[in-house]
Amino acid sequence: MSKATQIVAVDVGGTHARFAIADLGADGSITLGEPTTLRTSDHAGFQTAWEDFRGQQGGALPNKVAMAVAAKIKPDLISFTNNPWIIRPPLISEKLGVTSQVVINDFAAVAHAAARAPADQFLHLAGPEEPLPETGTISVLGPGTGLGVAHFNRQSATHYHVQATEGGHGDFAPLDSIEDAILARLRRRHTRVSNERVVSGPAIVDIYQALAVMEGRAVHEKSDVEIWTAGVSGADSLAAAAVDRFCLALGSVAGDIALVQGASGVVIAGGLGYRIRETLVASGFETRFCAKGRFTSLMGSLPVKLITHPQPGLLGAAAAFAQTYL
Repeated sequence: MSKATQIVAVDVGGTHARFAIADLGADGSITLGEPTTLRTSDHAGFQTAWEDFRGQQGGALPNKVAMAVAAKIKPDLISFTNNPWIIRPPLISEKLGVTSQVVINDFAAVAHAAARAPADQFLHLAGPEEPLPETGTISVLGPGTGLGVAHFNRQSATHYHVQATEGGHGDFAPLDSIEDAILARLRRRHTRVSNERVVSGPAIVDIYQALAVMEGRAVHEKSDVEIWTAGVSGADSLAAAAVDRFCLALGSVAGDIALVQGASGVVIAGGLGYRIRETLVASGFETRFCAKGRFTSLMGSLPVKLITHPQPGLLGAAAAFAQTYL
């Protein structure tokens, strides 16, 4: 390949669809153009959103597309949990007028982004302050609406393989009496309590309410957004305690995933992780990550990073296209 290949990179979530023109260089570089963000609720389906973006780009788009979607990838029909759109992969070429396409799960795209992002787009969280290793398995997890988990295995600095997983649905394992109380509260509604019932954005409500009950306080109905805002700012001491408890649980789960996947490094991803980055660094996240009994010293040897790239879904979609075709 003698010159850059242009593609349309797309990241479709429940609330927003993000589009950008990406240049894939002959040297393996990926350059994203300025992203355009459209609300899914403003469009009848993906095709009308595509046409909106095409109009904003002057009426013409590259004939190659890479899509990251917040949905399970199926060969014939992809439906979303948090928006009414559907995508039929066999019809993408015809409907969008493209000759090449890649469609991957959104968290697989995040793992691709973690594999391709430069060192200066990572914030150090725990372990040795050194770059992620150039070989071995890197675990990637991101708390958001749920808990996304994936990993990639590096054979070299430029060759890697991404594997999406359902690791967020592993069993939650409490480590102290406070987490016992959180688990007991959740078990009233869920026979089996998975990690994402505790380590996800909406889970902060149950953590907050469990702490209120422990302290004999009235349980006020607050949204997850209200609790996160008050907790991160320190405006509400109970909300701040809930955020700290979340950080502890995230450390424990991240450590478990690293052990299960045989990781030589870990990446925390997602907007929520970035929002609480300062709290994570100052919290007991690292202590909990390493608290694995006979493997404590091993855990302490793993670099743990937070990816700070502003558009990991778009970067990851473009990286998946490059890996598939180039």
